[in-house]
Amino acid sequence: MKRLIFTALLVSTVLTSAFLFAQDKKGKKKEPPKKELYSGEPIKALIITGGCCHNYLFQTYALGSGVQKLANVQFEIVNVGGNGTDAQIPLYDNPDWAKGYDVIIHNECFAKTTDADYIRKITAAHKDTPAVVVHCAMHTYRDAEVDDWREFLGVTSKRHDHKSEYAVKVALPDHPVMEGFPTDWVTPSDELYIIEKLWPNAKALATSVSEKDGKEHPVIWANEYHGTRVVGTTYGHSDETFRDPVFIRLLAKSIVWAAGK
Repeated sequence: MKRLIFTALLVSTVLTSAFLFAQDKKGKKKEPPKKELYSGEPIKALIITGGCCHNYLFQTYALGSGVQKLANVQFEIVNVGGNGTDAQIPLYDNPDWAKGYDVIIHNECFAKTTDADYIRKITAAHKDTPAVVVHCAMHTYRDAEVDDWREFLGVTSKRHDHKSEYAVKVALPDHPVMEGFPTDWVTPSDELYIIEKLWPNAKALATSVSEKDGKEHPVIWANEYHGTRVVGTTYGHSDETFRDPVFIRLLAKSIVWAAGK
């Protein structure tokens, strides 16, 4: 557990130090520059990341530094569990693990973790705490028999198409997350997740078409989970996607909206 806390605080310091109040020569604090999307009291966000198949160190840095240019968000990061597909991280042993955060960002990949009691430790906290879920979070706990995680996400997905550059069609342009989203955005090289089910409380905000079977799949959505907001996107496989300003802006707007700011 000491390693877990140290990792979170160390990376959090790296991501937030450049954005703290500057001081003038007299030692007085200067007001930080106004953020385009949100400049109020800092949104306290926890990023949970790690597992198989992705460059999580770069993705976490790109997400944190990119979002902070647009919105006043203070990040802490938990990156434990190794780089395999089966892990149970100690964070969730504390029933109050999500307490104090305005939003949780899930960007982890543990497909073969199947313990129902463990999964419910996570989803129980999200009945009160909003979330943003990214890419392989949709395949995390994929092999579990229980549907608790999938209900929380708002989608069921167990496979994906090949990497390609996918056109994104906006479905709900008036939703706060999608306001200003370009109508002609094509992803950098990324994976299209096959969505088997969009859960009843979820709404597709944008879709892409499979190059294999021609079917349309949600790629951005908003879900209501026991009254809390969840925003998801299945894109985010590649470093190129996390370098794309459109994608970073999507994550920033998702964090602000999910947190109710």
